Amino acid sequence: MEGNRGEHEQVEKPEAFTEEERVMIKTTWSKVYEHKEAAGVAVLIRLFTSFPVAKQYFSEFRHMEDVQEMQASKQLQKHAVRVMKALNTLVENVQDGEKMASVVEQVAKSHANKHNVEPRYFKILAGVILEVLVETFPETFSEEAQRPWSKLLGVVYWHVTLVYLEIGWTSKE
Repeated sequence: MEGNRGEHEQVEKPEAFTEEERVMIKTTWSKVYEHKEAAGVAVLIRLFTSFPVAKQYFSEFRHMEDVQEMQASKQLQKHAVRVMKALNTLVENVQDGEKMASVVEQVAKSHANKHNVEPRYFKILAGVILEVLVETFPETFSEEAQRPWSKLLGVVYWHVTLVYLEIGWTSKE
């Protein structure tokens, strides 16, 4: 995978999830998924306000600057739900590493080949997701809950980097 300066980023293979971590991920996620659209919209708005350059990959809402306009956008809401459903599939299969890898592979290949998304945006998005979940669901996402979630999002990024390496991704930036 190409980095900002043509360097290859090394990402260590994450450790397997413990049963306690799997339970924590599933338990905390159930509370979030009840509000998947609102949570997903909050994640995308935070991504676009904190990292406006990320909007370049979204022709439907790259022009939007106003938060209220983003919140009202049906296209943004639709993509937010798609992101949350993909996360839900990962959570539902957190005990099945092969299934998780397959889901991430599909998403990564689509984002690389069809949308030309730089892989670092997956890492940025992972940080935004955790940040928004902690702020939006503080009673659910304690420090204890944040550790397995950080691990899960790290696993996702690790798989993304493998897919990008496998397809011979070259940075477009």
